[in-house]
Amino acid sequence: MIIDTHCHIDLYPDPGEVLQDSIKANTTVLAMTNLPSHFEMGYPHFKSLKKIRLALGMHPLMADSHKKEFDLFLNNISKTSYVGEVGLDFSAEGMPTKDIQIYTFAKILKVVSGQKKILSIHSRQAEKEVLELLVKYKIENAIFHWYSGPLYLIEKIAHAGYYFSINPAMTRSASGRKIISKIPKALLLTETDGPFVMEHNSPARPGQVSSVISCLARLLLRSNKEIEELIEMNFNSVIKRLRPY
Repeated sequence: MIIDTHCHIDLYPDPGEVLQDSIKANTTVLAMTNLPSHFEMGYPHFKSLKKIRLALGMHPLMADSHKKEFDLFLNNISKTSYVGEVGLDFSAEGMPTKDIQIYTFAKILKVVSGQKKILSIHSRQAEKEVLELLVKYKIENAIFHWYSGPLYLIEKIAHAGYYFSINPAMTRSASGRKIISKIPKALLLTETDGPFVMEHNSPARPGQVSSVISCLARLLLRSNKEIEELIEMNFNSVIKRLRPY
């Protein structure tokens, strides 16, 4: 099974073509959105699909739109079990809207707390603050997308039961591989973050995670097939959290 837990299908030049190709390839995809209005536009194309699900997002780098979009978030939260891309970004790009981001993210976590949702989390240079908020609001199901934070936090994130999704860009840097090596194998998932991550000089397509599988195989001294089975098992563990007890 090819699994991509974080991909922006709506941001490719031809989203319809990418979606149809993903359906034909039988790829499992969690498709992110950056704003609730984007979710509303895409939802009719995804709602009947079983293996490709659309997530309801509020990207931290689009904080200037958060206030006017938040009612749309509330209106659409019942339509999906997946929330993303959400989180905080305290890089130089995100710092001017830091306060808005924190306010919005906390409101989102308050809304979904206690609900059976899976969150795909953006945490660039705000990993500690993101973790603290997830724990504060008792969020059970979260995936740290493209984690690039300090190594010491990985153990704390893992202790909280949260997962990490690994993309091809992470496997190409020494720092990325060091991060990957510290993540418990039971919490590893794959992603592309396409079209933002490049693979073979082109934007990564949904499910194009073969380089991630190969990297994990080398790091864990396993075969590619064993890693694929591990990722599938981990993903199934995440999905089970959506089911009634």
